[in-house]
Amino acid sequence: MSRYVFKVPDLGEGTVSSEIVAWRVQVGDLVREDGPLVEMSTEKAVVEVPSPVTGRIVALNGGPGDVVAVGSELVVFETEAAPAVAAPAVAAPAPGVPPAVASAAAPVATVSGAARAGPVPAAGETAARVMASPATRRRAREAGINLGAVAGSGPGGRIGRADLDAVLAGGASAPVAATAAPAPRTGVEEIKVIGVRRVIAERMAAAKRNIPHFAYVEEVDVTELESLRAYLNSRLPKDAAGYTYLPLIVAALVRVLERFPQCNAHYDAERNVVLRHRAVHVGIATQTPDGLKVPVVRHAEGLGLAALAADIRRVSDAARSGRASRADLGGSTITVTSLGKLGGIASTPVINAPEVAIIGVNKAVDRPVVIDGQVVVRRMMNLSSSFDHRFVDGFDAAAMIQALKERLEHPATIFMSE
Repeated sequence: MSRYVFKVPDLGEGTVSSEIVAWRVQVGDLVREDGPLVEMSTEKAVVEVPSPVTGRIVALNGGPGDVVAVGSELVVFETEAAPAVAAPAVAAPAPGVPPAVASAAAPVATVSGAARAGPVPAAGETAARVMASPATRRRAREAGINLGAVAGSGPGGRIGRADLDAVLAGGASAPVAATAAPAPRTGVEEIKVIGVRRVIAERMAAAKRNIPHFAYVEEVDVTELESLRAYLNSRLPKDAAGYTYLPLIVAALVRVLERFPQCNAHYDAERNVVLRHRAVHVGIATQTPDGLKVPVVRHAEGLGLAALAADIRRVSDAARSGRASRADLGGSTITVTSLGKLGGIASTPVINAPEVAIIGVNKAVDRPVVIDGQVVVRRMMNLSSSFDHRFVDGFDAAAMIQALKERLEHPATIFMSE
């Protein structure tokens, strides 16, 4: 028998340290080479690090939330024989290749739901034999489903979102906790703020602390836009995904930014320089089981409406499923955030630093409005946006939103250049 010391690997992009998110093993476990060992997070990504050897775990150095330096001792194995070569560093995947890394909503890191299994089992399950993501486990707990009775369709029997959806839809059987009579609840659940949630918290706090937000809310009559959307959808094949408001709004925004380049910009605080981008890389704020991500539609200025809609769907779906590549996440120049039917009347979105503007889309509803002295029903929607007041004056922010409003209220102009 011999001992093998595995050190914190270089996770790429010049990182000098990374955070332990979750151990997939414990002292005493026998681990196979390439088996899941630990999840580690950098500012850019969360990586599932595999075991470099086959052996028994003798020692684990550090716990979830600890930040450890690259090259420091991480795991000690007891092996049959010393490995012939040292384990290679974990490399970042090439853009466009489905990674074992779930990159962040730029600039927020994320965890791939398909690549990790959290340490907390749902009620009644055996942690040692159930493989499922934290989001799946959480949904199972909330629904009272025993994951131990659910057949997983993923690698090694991993239970995915689709498997749980099938149970919830009645397509598979799993014991469901009986409904108990109402009773007082006690206890407090402690959730350590680490990994994705820690980075989100830090980024949001820094944005609100460092950026003087200027909020501007305007109502938009989207009655004609709705007519155009309905017409476009009527021309699609039955199995095609329909147009939402989002690609039409983004298409209008791209045109408007030609007149307001100060809103399509980054602020480089280290150099004290504002970078106005000619390309429009639109971040699409997307809620996922792992937290907020901002996948990016690149060069929106060069896409037609159909391609724009398809790309928005592609990057959003990839972000929700944990399949987004590094190319899909990061580098946006302006962000659009929409809660769809939950959009409310108004909101005050937080700017996605280092950007200087974010466009918030509230829900569209039929409301009575007065036009030429007559009360009529129109489809109305509010735009709730925020700007970095250091670099975007209030007048310019208002003028930009008014220009966007005009395009949306007269949708033919969306397809016209200035």
